[in-house]
Amino acid sequence: MNHVDAHHHLWHPGAHPQPWLDRPALTPIRRPFTVRDLRLATLGTGVTRTVLVQAVGSAVETEQLLGLRDPLIAGVVGWADLASPELDPARFRGTRLVGLRHGVQAEPDPRWLCRPDVRAGLRALAAEGLTFDLLVRPDQFTAALETVRAVPELTFVLDHLGKPPIASGELEPWASGLRSLAREPNVVAKLSGLITEAAWPQWTVADLRPYADVALSAFGPSRLMYGSDWPVCLLAGTYAQTFSAVDALTAHLTAAERADVFAGTAERVYGLAAQSRALAR
Repeated sequence: MNHVDAHHHLWHPGAHPQPWLDRPALTPIRRPFTVRDLRLATLGTGVTRTVLVQAVGSAVETEQLLGLRDPLIAGVVGWADLASPELDPARFRGTRLVGLRHGVQAEPDPRWLCRPDVRAGLRALAAEGLTFDLLVRPDQFTAALETVRAVPELTFVLDHLGKPPIASGELEPWASGLRSLAREPNVVAKLSGLITEAAWPQWTVADLRPYADVALSAFGPSRLMYGSDWPVCLLAGTYAQTFSAVDALTAHLTAAERADVFAGTAERVYGLAAQSRALAR
């Protein structure tokens, strides 16, 4: 199977500042990560296409990501100011942009997603056939759910299963919140970022399984997609360990279901096949 990694990053802190990397705990990943590094990391996993995701709220970074010309990168989830009345998603036509993301988890306003100007921006994304990656914490699930219902024409992609508290071993209220989001037909989710929510570096697949099982039951394989969250995952394990963990968590699925998790869902949601055809013309 040719696998799709639906969530990874690239950055060069020296050329483009990444303020969020200034925390001492993130020192191991405070260095450049390039496409070449990604290719080396994915060796042996069968990953042949990826979705590159923004790391900072910067239009400059998004332009840089869209400027990368490598066949490994099938799509880009960038950033733009959703609250700006000048937001014009149409300007991204003909690029690898498949959606936008905002660091909602860091917003001081717990109801940032419910702001009228933000929702207007989300509707503008939907009108262009783009998606929105939800980067939220469990305590922000209520605002996320209200927004998902308010903009039913937009596909929302929940990053990292909404940051479950794996290190503590608690399931609630995260699980109930995840199930509520999963009941909305315009929400899909990523099996990504799990090992960094677990205890570094002594996590085991058994630690992750209760959370993956909740997600698989709530969303089903056809609405879940594999993502490495590389290089952030390096804080807790290698790329190979990250891939192997999701492989083990889905080993009980049928071949068709695993094909959805490791490729099909990302292809459908992000329109990767259409992206490839458009860029080839």
